[in-house]
Order: sequence, then C-alpha cells, then structure tokens
Amino acid sequence: MFRRRGEEPLVLLIRDPYENWGLPKGHLEAAETPEQAATREVAEETGLTDVAICGELPTIDWYFRDGTELVHKFCHFFLMECTAGEARPQVDEGISACVWLPVQEAIRKVTYANAREVLRAAGVRLLSSTVDCRDEG
Repeated sequence: MFRRRGEEPLVLLIRDPYENWGLPKGHLEAAETPEQAATREVAEETGLTDVAICGELPTIDWYFRDGTELVHKFCHFFLMECTAGEARPQVDEGISACVWLPVQEAIRKVTYANAREVLRAAGVRLLSSTVDCRDEG
C-alpha cells in the first residue's frame, strides 16, 4: 500500500498483535482471488477502501508447524495505491498501529526479512518510474 505526498511515495506498515511491523495480509476466503483478498484484508486491517491494485509484487513463502503438521504458507503481495482516507488499525484483531513511512524508512522498520524484500521490490518500482494504478487496473 502506498500513497504519494509530494514527490515522495509513502508505504503503509501495520503493527501486529506480536508488536512486529509488517504489511497488511491475510487468508483467502471461499472463491476469492488473491487480488480480492488483498483489497478486503487492507480494508479490514486499516479501514482503507479507496485503493487500486497496480500490479504484483513478490510472493513469499515459509514453513511453520501447526501442532504436528508442517504447513507451507504462501502470501501474495500487490502494489496498491491509496489516494484517500486515514488508516485505522483493526484493534479487535490486535493491530495496534498503522503508519505511513518513506520507502527506505519502512524497509528499516519492517520486522521480517521476507517482507523487507517485498518492500524493496515496491520501492524499486515506485522510485524508478511514475506509477499510476488508476490507469493500469
């Protein structure tokens, strides 16, 4: 999620229930595409609904244990633009903060290395060209 303030793009980070800084994300619901899930999760976790998807960012994956089961999880990310609205954390789900930061500051602040790589990819795209999501979707 990004927005422009002057010439500098700002990206949105959220603080999760474990006090980690990351990107809005979640699970697919029945018959939902990854793009639909991304838009819904951003709205739920941040209250932002005026968003446009500009394109795909890297997909990350990791393994974790759920009891005795080894789970391989994939998370699809999209470059999304928000032009209006104030981000509000979804407190009832444990999200305690939403913050807009310049790309390099967000890269330093984000907790997980794989999310850092997603932000780097977004930053390259945002800082090397003029991205206008409204024309791409």
